[in-house]
Amino acid sequence: MAEKKTVKKAAATKTAEPQKATVKKAAAPKKAAEKKVVVALNAENVGFKAGDVYQALAAAGKALAVKEIAKAAKISEEETLLGLGWLFKEGKLVTADNKITLA
Repeated sequence: MAEKKTVKKAAATKTAEPQKATVKKAAAPKKAAEKKVVVALNAENVGFKAGDVYQALAAAGKALAVKEIAKAAKISEEETLLGLGWLFKEGKLVTADNKITLA
């Protein structure tokens, strides 16, 4: 059989403790909800994104990072990566120092 344990009340032992002032913490500011990018994965859409990437690189005339390409093409980084994959497969891009330029 299980034994029953007796618990003494803690209030009886706290006879002369001073009470602490309670401090309320300010609520942390809420973070803005991240927007999820929905990309239609079909050959036509990916081809258009590749065109956007190609045009952005051609207009820049220099090597750009992925974030810079996305900003110049006015598309998301995910869409930029899709377009880059297409162009890499066609052999139209080269990389140097983590930057991408037209071949």
